[in-house]
Amino acid sequence: MIIKSILDSDLYKFTMMNAVVKHFPSLKVKYKFTDRNKISFPDGFDKDLINEVKEMEKLQLTNDEKIFLTEKCGDFLPPTFIDLLKGYRFDSNELKISLNDNNQLNIEIEGYWYSTILWEVPLMALISELYFIKTGQKVDLFDNDNVYHDIDKVTSMLSHNAFFADFGTRRRYSYENQDRIVTLFKRHGGDKFVGTSNVHFAMKYDLKPIGTMAHEWIMVHAAIYGYKMANTLASENWVDVYGGQLGTVLSDTYTTDVFFRTFDMKMSKLYDGVRHDSGDPFVFADKVIVHYKSLGIDPMSKLIVFSDGLNTKLATEIKEYCVGKIMCSFGIGTHFTNDVGVTPLNMVIKIYQVWVNGEWVNAVKLSDDLGKNTGDPTEVELSKQVLHVA
Repeated sequence: MIIKSILDSDLYKFTMMNAVVKHFPSLKVKYKFTDRNKISFPDGFDKDLINEVKEMEKLQLTNDEKIFLTEKCGDFLPPTFIDLLKGYRFDSNELKISLNDNNQLNIEIEGYWYSTILWEVPLMALISELYFIKTGQKVDLFDNDNVYHDIDKVTSMLSHNAFFADFGTRRRYSYENQDRIVTLFKRHGGDKFVGTSNVHFAMKYDLKPIGTMAHEWIMVHAAIYGYKMANTLASENWVDVYGGQLGTVLSDTYTTDVFFRTFDMKMSKLYDGVRHDSGDPFVFADKVIVHYKSLGIDPMSKLIVFSDGLNTKLATEIKEYCVGKIMCSFGIGTHFTNDVGVTPLNMVIKIYQVWVNGEWVNAVKLSDDLGKNTGDPTEVELSKQVLHVA
């Protein structure tokens, strides 16, 4: 059993689940797995994956985990939600898993949004680890070269006074490797290692679980209310649930330029900052700074969380660029948890349809990076036309 805890996932799945329960308790959605590199998986991989998925049905929130959530996250996750999570079980009937004739992996997930929302992160971690097991790519994680290489990452972040967190669950080499990395960073990272997005490891090592929202929160609002209202309504509904807590907003679901058209004085003051997840990080920083200054807000009172495909070299370059201009921190994923000499999988699981008024409506994501646009191509073009995106 590769996934051993219901909390072996990212915090933003639980915070979004709580918001979904409040605002969209009966909404149905579909997710789809995409392997951007279109690799061939080993024969029988789909059957092994199905077996592991069925094992996940046994997972449930333990009493110790419930206590941890209450103590660490009780300020923003209400006891009603934590009790609901105690009764939650994964349902493998929500998934369709197969290999096509080229041994490419197909996965679709369908069901109520509040129920299906927890599949994405542990399922991707499961796919990644199972792939390296089935292809025989075994690595000595405690080899001195690996350990020293990872200590160098910590040293680099510390030398630039850069705050950083582990965001590496989804594409990790293995559970054991993420465990090793989090242990090492806690030991050597001091106050600059601010925590992990993985709630299980946050509990295991007494760290702060970190996360707010993902693109799907805004994508679903677009499918229901239209592209022009998506950012505004998604931001307002988030505030309705959390009242100013979890105040890092995701800005690139329909491009950053579109986002800032409606990120008004009220929201700019209420949210602590923004998260960067696509496009040139230096250009993004400049846009954020200009936006805050245009509203008379001191950018040094706000935060950018950078999380797009980072390595420590790029992160420290961004940190030096932002010094004296705006506060910043870094959520680093694959570079932390799958930098052991293998080629990480380049995969995503995204919502692609939402059941609205008796029909399936396409849900798409634009991006500041064209390679990250997802969803039906015709719908992508339509969203660009509606939003006047070149």
